[in-house]
Amino acid sequence: MAVSASCFFWFQFMMAISFSVMASFAFDGDWHDAHATFYGDMSGGETMQGACAYGDLFKQGYGLETAALSTALFNNGATCGACFELECINDPQWCIPGAGTIKITATNFCPPNYDPPIEYRWCNPPREHFDLSMAMFTKIANYKAGIVPIHYRRVPCSKSGGVKFELKGNPYWITTVFFNVANAGDITDAKIRGGNGGDWIQMTRNWGQLWQTGTNLVGQSLSYMLTSSDGKTLEFDNVAPSNWQFGQTYEANYNF
Repeated sequence: MAVSASCFFWFQFMMAISFSVMASFAFDGDWHDAHATFYGDMSGGETMQGACAYGDLFKQGYGLETAALSTALFNNGATCGACFELECINDPQWCIPGAGTIKITATNFCPPNYDPPIEYRWCNPPREHFDLSMAMFTKIANYKAGIVPIHYRRVPCSKSGGVKFELKGNPYWITTVFFNVANAGDITDAKIRGGNGGDWIQMTRNWGQLWQTGTNLVGQSLSYMLTSSDGKTLEFDNVAPSNWQFGQTYEANYNF
């Protein structure tokens, strides 16, 4: 089962375009073996919130096309926002014939379980596992199966509109959730700069895709420099106006 909204804090982990020479991964097209289960019901209520710092997944554009990842895939939250293609394989009893593949976004964490019985330890290291929303699981397999073998591969994320920035925190601890990120989907480095000038300020990952700075930038427009895991860096100048407010979301005019 994926981590619930009530307990996700326990694992908090520590148009100008440029390209970095280093990349964390590549879309190699190869299929990899794993297993899939599901959590929640068909409405997806239990899949909201979670370990990536996202909130209402419907409002944020992810909907039910989501999964919680096991430790081996979650990468301490760094994989949040990445997209995967899955297909049910080698189980004629439970795989739906001709179902094809589904595409999902990583929005949550499936924590390991070290208690017996052993059959519930699918999210334990080093296993690669996807805990899907029920709606997505039942597109490829009968829900009575509970767990099925799958193939998966990392794929580019297709998003509408620009990268979105949700501001939280307080004047002395400004945090930003980055979401609706296209292509690689996951942000691996973030910097912020106020409209009054000065150098870029390095942000640190609080958990998931929530990044933070201790610099007070209230009353200034905000610009961001973001790097995704494929090594691409974009600057988003003045994406939030000088009268920005905590709890508000601002959208850039472009995307990765």
